[in-house]
Amino acid sequence: MKYFTIEELCTSDVARARNIPNHPTSEARENLTRLIDRVLDPIREAWGGPIMVNSGFRAQLLNKAVGGVSTSQHLSGEAADIMVGSPALNKRLFALVVSLQKEGKIRFDQLIDESNYAWVHISYRQGRNRNQILHLK
Repeated sequence: MKYFTIEELCTSDVARARNIPNHPTSEARENLTRLIDRVLDPIREAWGGPIMVNSGFRAQLLNKAVGGVSTSQHLSGEAADIMVGSPALNKRLFALVVSLQKEGKIRFDQLIDESNYAWVHISYRQGRNRNQILHLK
């Protein structure tokens, strides 16, 4: 874990504001470690500048509070929503991730353009990555 920490991926303004505990299980911590080591850190290295985590791990109550679906990979520590400052820059980040995947430098389960590049969702499932690239409006 060169650029990101588990604590960073568990920080939530909504959890803090609503006093919702957001502590990952040991299994979720292992998933977060894999997500950081195999996806987020390599992306950050290739990007060459800061990447902000908008949402990482979510405990059940927090997921419900933010309107997350019950099958969200955030619940298991397998997903993060990331951004680099603006929709235009997020679009460039998205394209970089696609190129890293095509070059075989990273694998992911899902890469999702959320709300016209308001943020980028990326997930990683140990041994079960689908390498799906999606655009949601």
